[in-house]
Amino acid sequence: MKYSVIVPVYNRLDEVTELLESLQHQTLKDCFEVILVEDGSTAPCRSAADKALADGLDVKYYFKPNEGRSIARNYGMERAVGDYFIFFDSDCVIPPDYFERVDARLRREPLDCFGGPDAAHDSFTTTQKAINYTMTSFLTTGGIRGGAVSMEKFTPRTFNMGFSRRVYQQVGGFREMFSEDIDMSTRIRQGGFSIGLIREAPVWHKRRVDFRKFFRQVHVFGMSRITLKLLYPGSLKVVHTLPAIAVLMAMALVVAGCALSWWFFVPLALYLIALFVGALISTHSVVIALKAIPAAIIQLGGYGSGFIKAYFLKIILGRGRDIDEEIQLRKGK
Repeated sequence: MKYSVIVPVYNRLDEVTELLESLQHQTLKDCFEVILVEDGSTAPCRSAADKALADGLDVKYYFKPNEGRSIARNYGMERAVGDYFIFFDSDCVIPPDYFERVDARLRREPLDCFGGPDAAHDSFTTTQKAINYTMTSFLTTGGIRGGAVSMEKFTPRTFNMGFSRRVYQQVGGFREMFSEDIDMSTRIRQGGFSIGLIREAPVWHKRRVDFRKFFRQVHVFGMSRITLKLLYPGSLKVVHTLPAIAVLMAMALVVAGCALSWWFFVPLALYLIALFVGALISTHSVVIALKAIPAAIIQLGGYGSGFIKAYFLKIILGRGRDIDEEIQLRKGK
C-alpha cells in the first residue's frame, strides 16, 4: 500500500458517498486505502463506507467523539499504513486519473509534500462555480491557491494535500486551529522538506453552497491569518493584506463618491467589470460571471474584514489569543 487517503467527516453523508464513488473509479487501483474518520457526527456515513467496501474499495471507517478536523486527521494518520498520507475534504470529488497523475509525478520527481489545485465540476451549481472562480482567480486571491500565476510560494491545502510518512514522523500532526493546513505546510517547509505543486492533479471542490456560509468561512480565514503571523512573524506577505486594503479603499471610494463626485465610483466599477469578464472567459457562462461579482465582494469583504478585526484586536489591542498562547500552540502543547 503506497497511499493512505485520510478524510475527516462531520455530517456529510451525501458528499462522502460521492467522494467514495469517485475513488472507486480511479484508473490506478490497488495503490491506496481510504480512512474515514467520523468526528462525532449525528448523521454518520458508515452506510456509505460499508457500501464502498462491498464494492471493492479498501475503506476503513472509524467513529470518534467530536474534537475537530485536525484531531480527526491525526487519528487517521495514526492508523494509516501508507508511505504517503493524502488529505481530501469530504466535499471533494476526485477525478478518475488523480492517483495515476500523482504517482507518475512522484516517481519522476520525489516530493516530501505536495498539493494540487481545485476546480469546479460540471455538475456543481452556478453558485458553487462562481465561488470556485473567486477563490482561485488572480483578481481575488493573487493566485495563492495553486493558480498559474502566484504572488507567493505554493502552500498545499487540505482539500488536496499529501506528505510522506517521514514528514509526519519528524514534523508531527495537524494542530487544532483555523488555517491548520497553512500552519502544517509552514512547519514542513521549516523542517527542510521539499514542497511541490502537482498542477495536473486537481480535485473538484464543492465549497460552500450559499453566500452566507461562504462569508463566514472567508471571515475566519482572514482572522486566522493574524494568528499565523503571531506564530510565524515572517509569514505575513503583501498578498495577504490585499483584501483588507481593498476593503478600506472600497469604503473610502464609496464615501468619496457619495460626498464629492460619482467619479470615485469608476475604479470600483472597472474592477467589477474586470471580474465579470474574467469569469466569463474562464467559465463561458453569463450566469456564473454575474454571480462571481457578489461572490468576489463577499470573498474580499469577508476575508478583509476578518483580517482587520483580528489585527485590531490581537496586534493593536493585544486582546484575544495572546502571544504566549500562540507560542504554546506553536510547540504543539
